[in-house]
Amino acid sequence: MHAAWIVFLTAMLLFLGLHPGLHPALAQGASRGSSDEDAARRLHFQQTIRPLLADRCLSCHGPDANHRQADLRLDLREEAERAGAIRQGKPEESSLVDRIHSSDPDLVMPPPQSGKTLTLEERRLLEEWIEDGAVYADHWAFERPTKWELPDSKADHPIDAWIDRSLTPLGLQRSPEAKPETLVRRVSLDLVGLPPTSDQLDQFLDEYQRDPDLAYEHLVDRLLSSASYGEKWARWWLDQARYADSNGYSIDGPRSMWPYRDWVIRAFQNDMPFDQFTIEQIAGDLLPEPTQSQIIATGFHRNTPINQEGGIDVEQFRIDSVFDRVATTGTVWLGLSLGCAQCHDHKFDPLTQREFYQVFSFFNNQDEPSIPVAVPGLDPDQIKRDIEATEGQLASRLEASQQAMQDWEAGLDEVAKKKLPEAIQKILGVELGKRNAAQKRQLYVQHTGKADEEFLLLDKRLQELEQKRKEIPTTLVMKERKEPRATHLLIKGDFTRPADLVTPGTPGVLHPFAMVSQPTRLDLARWLVDPANPLTARVLVNRFWVQFFGSGIVSTDNDFGVTGAFPTHPELLDWLAVAWQEEGWSVKRLHRLIVTSRTYRQSSVLREDSKQLDPLNQWWSRQNRLRLDSELVRDALLSASGQLCRKVGGPSVFPPIPDGILNQGQGKQSWKLSQGEDRFRRGLYTFCYRATPAPANSVFDAPDAASSCTRRLRSNTPLQALTLLNDPAHVELAEAMAGRIEREGLAAALRAAISRSPDAWELSQLEGLDRWTQARILLNLDEAITRE
Repeated sequence: MHAAWIVFLTAMLLFLGLHPGLHPALAQGASRGSSDEDAARRLHFQQTIRPLLADRCLSCHGPDANHRQADLRLDLREEAERAGAIRQGKPEESSLVDRIHSSDPDLVMPPPQSGKTLTLEERRLLEEWIEDGAVYADHWAFERPTKWELPDSKADHPIDAWIDRSLTPLGLQRSPEAKPETLVRRVSLDLVGLPPTSDQLDQFLDEYQRDPDLAYEHLVDRLLSSASYGEKWARWWLDQARYADSNGYSIDGPRSMWPYRDWVIRAFQNDMPFDQFTIEQIAGDLLPEPTQSQIIATGFHRNTPINQEGGIDVEQFRIDSVFDRVATTGTVWLGLSLGCAQCHDHKFDPLTQREFYQVFSFFNNQDEPSIPVAVPGLDPDQIKRDIEATEGQLASRLEASQQAMQDWEAGLDEVAKKKLPEAIQKILGVELGKRNAAQKRQLYVQHTGKADEEFLLLDKRLQELEQKRKEIPTTLVMKERKEPRATHLLIKGDFTRPADLVTPGTPGVLHPFAMVSQPTRLDLARWLVDPANPLTARVLVNRFWVQFFGSGIVSTDNDFGVTGAFPTHPELLDWLAVAWQEEGWSVKRLHRLIVTSRTYRQSSVLREDSKQLDPLNQWWSRQNRLRLDSELVRDALLSASGQLCRKVGGPSVFPPIPDGILNQGQGKQSWKLSQGEDRFRRGLYTFCYRATPAPANSVFDAPDAASSCTRRLRSNTPLQALTLLNDPAHVELAEAMAGRIEREGLAAALRAAISRSPDAWELSQLEGLDRWTQARILLNLDEAITRE
């Protein structure tokens, strides 16, 4: 074997600590009695060769048969050997080596015009890989995760044991624990999206002096049971659900979707198992005797935009909605860009266009109704029964007086008719047999006046009930059709070019789909959370990790496919995924496990050795410092200024926004400023127009709800500081903060903003300023909108 290659294999094994435990991608080889050297070859392919092929070769020589060049497929060893591109152990007989080294612009690969020219080092890697046997390995993410035995470690927490194993070969250790004030603010913001109040801070610090670990565990448990927990994690999920309060496109009319948002809040608050959480959102309406709550949950896939423009082809935009549902399902639960197979086979992953339309078939058989929703004081079913009963009583009275009414009407001459109210005259102009019940009741009241008081009371009661019915909120849901639609593969994704009939199914590269005679969304939902699914638990655990650490164990959290990143800690990812399922898919237990680790509790201060040996913090030698998401920026400043309303759920609200914002779309939208406590609700509840979102949300990188967002970006621009200083909502909070400074003192107000007591120097910099300026500074501090 090539000497450099042996050195590489040995170093890789030692660096990753692969012996005795192997990652699932290597486990198959290991189970056959292969050596650590074989395992390292497979790992080398996964980490180095496959990404190189994916980036430079597979767009033309990959799974997509429609765009494949020269009938050469490089992602499968058998196909590459068949075409002569690779001869194991014989680079001199491998056409791939000839082509990558060629100086002829017509022969060299990749072609010069592709912009993907290989470097000398990359050519060397490919040649040495072939020389060493051209070992291929199945993609790690398509293998079922294994709960590996924990490595030997002094750490008493499973996460810390895995992290220590990766740090030790680097000569690194975890950073010391963060200061208690930093810890309480960090975990409060991460679990409930709010900074600790002064009382909460005092309670924790008092307990921390006596027993730091016990105090921290008590703090975590209080936060997990807080009513604010569900709100914080609902916002995270709503990004993935592409939730908004409007229909999108140019008209962007308002829609009522907040009952779905409230369902998500309750689901997280009540720690609904994630498998149930999945099933109810994908197919709650198909469960036996579904409850209103389970039907509302199907709003997940009603968050697609709706085009209300005149002259559109309704079927085209219905198909577009189904495309979105397939792509979103692939992104959210599988971490795969399934939507890329809409027009052709996927260029990199083993996902065919036919498989895309097999999944499409599950979402092609629904109607899209809006249903009334029962809320306290407004029960649609009861109101309907009351209306029917009252209408029946009134109808009986009318029936009994029918002859008297006809006689009265017959006795009216033209002069008498003209003296009657205009509305009554119009009713009299309607033929007797064509009058509706409401018109008949109006005539009866006109005829009898106040003489028949049970009738007047009944009529008033009916009007009140009708008004109540108008106040009943509605929400958009999915409903299975009695007659399913036929699903065809669409040529190039064009809805006007149907081809072969397609039946429901799932990608063959993943675990088998339990076929039944007529598969439905419910079968698909159960397939998604089947323990045999290699992706769902991994994908979601990794996304939770992102929320607690700023980046994932797999850095490409929305792509677990061939072009995605290899996990930095594959065994840890798999251990967490399996443990989560074994614990009943409890999100709160998983969150508790993560935040109680010493890895999570580390300081975020950058050490010199960590800077040199782990500059990107991919081995978690410290915590990461993160700017808050846009809604949490508002929440933190609401809390600091003492204005926060803790009401949970209900219709979206309209806090102040800059003038003229709603003139940017096709037509000016309504924004009736909320009054009272609704003006100070959490950012989660701010009404979201897709076309014209509140500027503060856009400036702080909130997604546009046009498609599923699995991880928000974090930018740093001057507009953010200008927004905190000048946005009407923030000016209003600064006024409240000035009042808090006046009442409680500068030190207390600053502590409320940054969750720690200021030092003498900090106070000295502020004390000479007026209250208003002090307030604006406190709410614009980097520390006030940052989680350490």
